[in-house]
Amino acid sequence: MTSPLPADHPPVKAQKIGVLLLNLGTPDGTGFAPMWRYLRQFLSDNRVIELPRPIWLPILYGPILTFRPRKSGKAYAEIWDQERGDSPLRLISYDQVEALRERMPDVEIAVGMRYGNPSTKSALQQLIDAGCQKVLCAALYPQYAASTTATAYDEVFRNLMKMRWQPAIRTLPSYHDDPHYIDALAEDTLRQLNELDFEPERLITSYHGVPKTYLLKGDPYHCLCHKTTRLLSEQMPKDAPPLEVTFQSRFGPTEWLKPYTDKTLEAHAKAGMKRVAVTMPGFSVDCLETLEEIGIGLAEEWHENGGTNFAALTCLNASKPSIDLLESLVRRNLNGWTNV
Repeated sequence: MTSPLPADHPPVKAQKIGVLLLNLGTPDGTGFAPMWRYLRQFLSDNRVIELPRPIWLPILYGPILTFRPRKSGKAYAEIWDQERGDSPLRLISYDQVEALRERMPDVEIAVGMRYGNPSTKSALQQLIDAGCQKVLCAALYPQYAASTTATAYDEVFRNLMKMRWQPAIRTLPSYHDDPHYIDALAEDTLRQLNELDFEPERLITSYHGVPKTYLLKGDPYHCLCHKTTRLLSEQMPKDAPPLEVTFQSRFGPTEWLKPYTDKTLEAHAKAGMKRVAVTMPGFSVDCLETLEEIGIGLAEEWHENGGTNFAALTCLNASKPSIDLLESLVRRNLNGWTNV
């Protein structure tokens, strides 16, 4: 005999399986206030900036949050999707969710951002409200790093600590060498190279950088990036341009992972190289770092230093190879939970 629930007890929903796609995040707008909120949250993360708080916080709340919101806002304005009225990263993330829902209609799927909206908290609550008692959290960073993958899962666990009834949780591991990921990269990269009106002399694989000290403390990110590029190179046809690993987006005066993307491109152009393409395998979705930093900023520098042809290839985004990859990763990591 079942014990009756109190009259005011919320109804218990049928059990469902949930998938929470996680990405870095984006500001809600390009003005000073939304940029200030976004940068404050992002740069307050101990996983991102590992300096002691008494040293870092006066710098953050002093010159950085005084001047950087305007500078970053101008950069975001250059890549903002005016037609759809939002940032590319958020819009493409929504497109990924919708495409995956079509493939897996029996699974609840949501997207959450580590910084900004939709927040990890709201996305997790969305799945729980839908009746999900088992959730696969999938941080869409192919190469594990503490400042990306780990902090995304940290945020999930922080929210779980406040819940009386927690769902069971799985986390997607690094997929830097997953055959489906390499296949997706190769297919999409070749498609884009074939669509160019020039033949690149070099294909730069540019990954987001981290301070060198993170590597020395044991972060595997550097090695995983090199392995991805090696596997991609092996998958490419023999007549493809040679691949080269670089690291972008360094911040502050300390040494970051080398070689730097901007310095590498500058050296190639000054040495007489004329045609180059850049791909960014560590980003699952186009964002400020791919569209503005590489596609606009480094393209201008390439031409200023004597280069003639420059192409910034798009990320996998919501392309068919991307959704094929996501479906494969999700189905495999839901094994035992569901027969989808």
